[in-house]
Formats: sequence, C-alpha cells, structure tokens
Amino acid sequence: MKILVVGGTGMIGGHAALHLRSKGHQVTISGRRALAEVPALVKLPFLQGNYLRGDITAEQLALFEAVVFAAGSDVRHVPEGQGPNEHYLQANGEAVPAFARLAREAGVRICMHIGSAYPHIVPEVVHESPYVRSRKLAADGVAALATPYFHACSLDPPIVVGTVPGMKIPMFEAYIQYAQGKLPIPSFAPAGGLNFISTQSLSEAIAGAIENSETVSGRCILVGDENRTYAEYLEMFFHAVRNPQKLPVLDQDHPLMPRATLYAGDRAVTYEPDAADVAALGGYRRNDVRNAISKIVPQHRSRE
Repeated sequence: MKILVVGGTGMIGGHAALHLRSKGHQVTISGRRALAEVPALVKLPFLQGNYLRGDITAEQLALFEAVVFAAGSDVRHVPEGQGPNEHYLQANGEAVPAFARLAREAGVRICMHIGSAYPHIVPEVVHESPYVRSRKLAADGVAALATPYFHACSLDPPIVVGTVPGMKIPMFEAYIQYAQGKLPIPSFAPAGGLNFISTQSLSEAIAGAIENSETVSGRCILVGDENRTYAEYLEMFFHAVRNPQKLPVLDQDHPLMPRATLYAGDRAVTYEPDAADVAALGGYRRNDVRNAISKIVPQHRSRE
C-alpha cells in the first residue's frame, strides 16, 4: 500500500514509517524539513510540506492510499508571536480535521490520526486545558469524517517512549544526562504517574489499524501499555545507565517533567487498554517500555 506519513521526520512518525516499510508498504514521509542526519529516514521518499500552510495539495494526496498523521502540535511547536492556547486550538482542533477532509476529497481511502490519551483518561481536563481540548477536537474531527469509502480513526496513546536510529531527541538525552548525574538537578521524581507505551508498540498498533481499517473506522481508540509512577519511569533511565537509584517523590516542580506538561497533575492515572481493541490493532506488543529505554541509552552514548 502507498502510505504517506505526515510528521514522518519526528520520533513517532519516523518510527511508524520504518515499521510500515518493513511490512512491505511503499512509504513516503512528510515534514517541514528533511533530516539529513537520520540515515534510516533519508532512504525514504520525502515530501516537504507544512499542513498548517496548505503546502500538501489534494493532487499530492491523491497519490496515496493511506495517510498516517503524526504531526500534532504541542509546546515545542508554538510559533513566536502566537499564544499557545490559540495555536493548539487552531493547529490541532481546526487544521487537523481540515487536512483529513482534504485527504478524503483527494481519494485517500485510509486516514490514521495519532492523538492523545488525555481526553480519555482525564476528561474533566478537556474544559480546563486548551491543549487537551485541542487534541480531543482533532481526534473527534478526524473520526467523524469516516464513511464506507474513507476509513478514519484516531489512535490515542499516552506518553510515548522510544527512538529512531540516528535521531537526536532532546528530551531523552536530558533524561540520560540526568540519570548520569551530569545535570545540576537533584535526584527526585514528581508525584503521580501515567501509562506509557513504546514507539515499537505504537507502530505495531498503527500497522494493525491500517490492516483492519474498516473495523476501527469512525473511532477514537485509547492505546497503552504499562502503568508506571513518574518515579518508576525515571528510575528506568537511572538503571539503564548503571546508576540505579530509588528516587524520592517530592511535591515540587521537576525541570524535566514540569507540572505544566503533566495534564493529569500529581495523580497516578492508570488504565488497561481494551483487549478487543488490542486485538483489532494487530495484537501490538506489551511490556516494552524498559526495552525501549535500553535502546535509547546506547544510541545517546554513540554520539557522546
């Protein structure tokens, strides 16, 4: 199948693109700029474009049977001169469904949107947080476009952990340096916890959704893997760099996991993905977070 991965130069989209290629699909990635420093992605056809500017046209989309959209906006993407709340609601809540509609009009048969678990697991935050509300608007907007001839679905993961060979991911590099004691931050963890999923598990779910697109069409599906406290999660990085520690949990802001980005607050929000959904998504692998971290660490060290 000919598949376009929008956001294919990022961690989630890039990993999904490589996994889909390994399954025999013809994959093209799209992003604002090519990543010459990521050899695995350089080998894939590249379509430069920014969906927010309308760079990707209906004529270009018509070349593909399926689109995976992994380019949702968060705090990293807010442009200078625009307020974050305004940006989230426009970039996610309005522009993402509009792009999916364009894909439908262009004759694309399948559209898989990668959303967020937060609207599912802390629905009360939808009204409090423009970011979480924007992710719900995007997911609902895409799923609502489903027809018998256009299979549209949103896969909504929690915190995603992983890497693409050769890709520099500042967040994980900071976690590794922190665990090695190289950052001037005391060793502690914020209160609370969430579900976590690896890029491998999520990519398998994306491939499964494409293969079973008719079954999942019209839905926003919560995916996930392991329930962990934030302390347990950070401790995995300490263990991976051979500096195992039991981190104290403190009621204070953590520079690497700031409260502003923890939309569930200091609660430990746990859930188990629905077994029928996991099956419909190809039976994606479970208990893979520690394995994902074990692959991140040596890649960081290879660049030191």
